[in-house]
Amino acid sequence: MDWQDVLDTLVRDRGPALLRYGYLLTGDAADAQELVQDALVSVLARKARLREPAAVEGYVRQTMLSTYIDGYRRRRRWLGLRHLLASPDIADAPQGGVDTRRDVIAALAGLAPRVRACVVLRYFEDLPVADIANRLQISDGAVKRYLSDGVHALERVLGPVQAAAPTESHLVTTRSTR
Repeated sequence: MDWQDVLDTLVRDRGPALLRYGYLLTGDAADAQELVQDALVSVLARKARLREPAAVEGYVRQTMLSTYIDGYRRRRRWLGLRHLLASPDIADAPQGGVDTRRDVIAALAGLAPRVRACVVLRYFEDLPVADIANRLQISDGAVKRYLSDGVHALERVLGPVQAAAPTESHLVTTRSTR
């Protein structure tokens, strides 16, 4: 299988999953598409010998994560200057009810990049702490701290977090509502 076939297979079979992963990291559909495209180009340019779509997907996901974290400072700087150059965004029309998905995305947007990456990898990718530490190249303790900080920050915005089932081994504990 040559690199074009690998790319075709990966985009056809795993493209939507990669876009969802990018969306969880960035919180924006256009940014997610750009993140996936940049990661695909980067991985396929460097790893020309890879011929298995599953192996390429792992490299693409890792590249997406690294690109997101590394680009945070540039994005933050641009957001501080953008108002000087660009016209204001058009506001969305008001909606009748509270959309839980929007609330979660807005809450994730308020997290620091490493905290957000840890939360996405743990609760949306369902990775154990050791795997998250390995992907981000940080200690298990740092991952646990980022997860704790992330859960507390999300609770301030979304309310108390409750475990989905009593047998779950996630870091999130069941809390009573106040």
